[in-house]
Amino acid sequence: MPAGTDIAKSLKEAVDRDMAFMHICGTHEAAIARAGLRSLLPEHLKIVMGPGCPVCITPQGEIDAALELAGRGCIVATYGDLLRVPGTKGSLESCGGDVRVVQGIHKAVGIAQKTDSDVVFISVGFETTAPTVAAMMLTKPPENFSILSCHRIVPPAMKWLLEQGEAKLNGFMLPGHVCTVMGFAEYEQFPVPQVVAGFEPDDILLGLLMLVKQVKEGTHRVENAYPRAVSREGNVKAKRIMYEVFEPSDVEWRGFPVIRGSGLRLKEEFSQYDAWKKYGIMYKHVAKHPACICDKVLRGIAQPSDCKMFAKACTPRTPVGPCMVSHEGACKIWHMYNVRKT
Repeated sequence: MPAGTDIAKSLKEAVDRDMAFMHICGTHEAAIARAGLRSLLPEHLKIVMGPGCPVCITPQGEIDAALELAGRGCIVATYGDLLRVPGTKGSLESCGGDVRVVQGIHKAVGIAQKTDSDVVFISVGFETTAPTVAAMMLTKPPENFSILSCHRIVPPAMKWLLEQGEAKLNGFMLPGHVCTVMGFAEYEQFPVPQVVAGFEPDDILLGLLMLVKQVKEGTHRVENAYPRAVSREGNVKAKRIMYEVFEPSDVEWRGFPVIRGSGLRLKEEFSQYDAWKKYGIMYKHVAKHPACICDKVLRGIAQPSDCKMFAKACTPRTPVGPCMVSHEGACKIWHMYNVRKT
């Protein structure tokens, strides 16, 4: 009998009340949908998605800032996931500017080294990608290069979710990729069950079983179900580099208000590479599309199929909200794997 089946059986035997856990990683949602894991869960056990897609939580005001840079004649280098995210006036894909898809900041710097034009890298991502960006900043890129920092830090968002209490959560499945870099010590501040999980179906089911056991015991701690990649202290060198270049800042998340200390901005000594300052761009809050429920999906209080536009007016080719754009977005994942209701 496969190990996953054994764990699923143990879950069904262990769950004796309603329990809800949130994961904060788009890769977890993709793995859950791809393997059909929700069909193996007991009726009273739910795992909901949270703000685990960095493209999805990038607010429209930052997309508009990227569009402004393209309109000013800058070469905009970006991850492919950002191309179709709607801004106030179109998207990077449709804006008509010189927008180039790159696999990482090193490719964007390579473009800058071969042109006299200004090149701006739209730098999104959680703590997973920020250290590589910081490392490149320390190499002193060419003067015509800069980044539009749209980075976010996970723990402050978790704190906000717990304070609001709207999703009625019993605990969290922590993001394996982020914890590979950051470790899990900083999550020990939260008085709820938490488990770091990997991305194989067995990893996720095991993480859920460990969470359920904590709830039944009436305890809370951070457990590590992904020791092959994650340690408590994380990648100390990567963290040091990240905070050598970046410092925390107060930023808005899509679907959330401004969350204190949840962003990363370049320190003053790297300001020559800060596109916000270099081009005098002011961030502007933009109200969401009235029919889009991406904000609720990101907060764990709705699922993609609750949206009246899901798989109708809103599809990967014609996205209304960012959750239908990124490969880590819940709506696109559900559309891809034909998930309709859980």
